[in-house]
Amino acid sequence: MKVLKTVCIIKLILLFGSCKAPEDVVYFQGIENLDKISVKNNKAPSFKIDDVISIFVSASDMDTARPFNLAQGLSIDVDNSGGVVQTTQAPTYLIDAEGNIDFPVLGKIKIEGLTRIKASSVIKEKIKEYINDPVVTIRLENFKITVLGEVNTPGNFTIPNEKVSIIDAIGIAGDLTIKGKRQEVVVIRDLGKEKQYHRLDLTSKEIFNSPVYFLNQNDIVYVEPNPSRVRTSKTNSNTLTIALTVLGVVLSLVGFF
Repeated sequence: MKVLKTVCIIKLILLFGSCKAPEDVVYFQGIENLDKISVKNNKAPSFKIDDVISIFVSASDMDTARPFNLAQGLSIDVDNSGGVVQTTQAPTYLIDAEGNIDFPVLGKIKIEGLTRIKASSVIKEKIKEYINDPVVTIRLENFKITVLGEVNTPGNFTIPNEKVSIIDAIGIAGDLTIKGKRQEVVVIRDLGKEKQYHRLDLTSKEIFNSPVYFLNQNDIVYVEPNPSRVRTSKTNSNTLTIALTVLGVVLSLVGFF
């Protein structure tokens, strides 16, 4: 009878110990009484060395723009009716170690440190010497983030646009597991010669004021495990050792009695 009571007590301790308090799980606490939240640090990312960008130049007379699109190719797609549709692919350029791209006709152009809009404006001004009213469209083709730790689908993710928030990243990775530490989400940002580390609390509305609320190219998001997850991991790794130890004790007792 005493053994049964002991087992019941242990089960209750484990049950209550595994329950997470609402304040540890609920996101963005404290916003229910606010009408609006202004997201600060809404700054467009700038291009960096090793970024791959696509640039397409168009004009009212496309023949005049053709020399600036020498590297372009054709992409063949099939529409819903089974017909073949050809679409033009913009040429891509790798930003080299000096922060430049080698652009047709214009030669070397410094792109590193410029936003997409600023880079488009710089190239447009240079092309105006050759054609009237050019339109320059630039896209970052290899915007990638990495989400690791206690999320349902960790991995590397290529983003089709240049603006993704920490909330978007967590959603792409399938949200945090129940074992994820919502108050300790780390964003690692590569600044070339150094790395910055930022800690975010997903349970606080202050996350919208974080300088890393919007992620940059190659940012790493890491969700720390909570103490329960760490204990479970240690327990699993030592299961065989514990089982063998218990078995040895049981066999010794059986032999003794």
